[in-house]
Amino acid sequence: MLTDLRAILGAARAGGYAVGAFNVYNLEGVLAVVGAAEAAGSPAILQLHPGSLREGGAALIALCLAAARGAAMPVAVHLDHSPTHEAMDLALAAGVGSIMADGAGRPYDENVAFTAEAVALAGARGAAVEGELGLLSGTEDGLEVAARDAKMTDPAQVPDFVAATGIEALAVCIGNVHGPYAGEPRLDFDRLAAIRDATALPLVLHGASGLPEAAIARAIALGVCKFNVNTELRAAYLATLRDRLNGEQKADVPDLMRDTSAAMRAVVAEKLRLFGSVGKVAG
Repeated sequence: MLTDLRAILGAARAGGYAVGAFNVYNLEGVLAVVGAAEAAGSPAILQLHPGSLREGGAALIALCLAAARGAAMPVAVHLDHSPTHEAMDLALAAGVGSIMADGAGRPYDENVAFTAEAVALAGARGAAVEGELGLLSGTEDGLEVAARDAKMTDPAQVPDFVAATGIEALAVCIGNVHGPYAGEPRLDFDRLAAIRDATALPLVLHGASGLPEAAIARAIALGVCKFNVNTELRAAYLATLRDRLNGEQKADVPDLMRDTSAAMRAVVAEKLRLFGSVGKVAG
């Protein structure tokens, strides 16, 4: 069932678990997320990066919305990392129920203004906005931020940022990165605790691919209600595709669709378990 992001995150916060937001690029990815959520009795979020929106447009959004409406579990459709109001407007007009306003690379005052404008834009359509305070390093879908340019979330700025923008979820930077981690992830949980104490909003952690189970559990205990997953899904899809295309047997397109979707579904299923959302929806 197509569900509002607010409802999904509100239930997660009340229930002490987190919801996975999985970046999707095609039918195989959409089916993987919805299928895994239904099998697990879990909510989920179908997430569109501006890169996939650029290539798939309103048709990809329509696919996600149709899959969410037909799902037996609560599923939200969300626009990830949007650095322009034009992309937000396109997604909102096509029916996306929530967006992430990505102003994190701007100076603080500009981030506030940009995000507040996004909230006004989304509010006109009844949609929710996730804002970001702090800047993650790494690469995602062609967007790259060098480690030297990354910036941790300042807990002291959180109350003002939330009040000035009107966002309904806050993405934070506590040492998490986009893309694969170079070595063991080093998350600043003291910083996360201070952020949690500074706002009642659900917190979001991008760069969940590669985080160990103990780190995920601690982040949830400190207020994280949404984890973004992209790298591991892409890796599963591409590895399976390469394996089948390079195999001895002739690969047929329907077989590739089935096998790549199954590989991604396995990743989603494991993340739902780690996030604690399995069985949280009575089916």
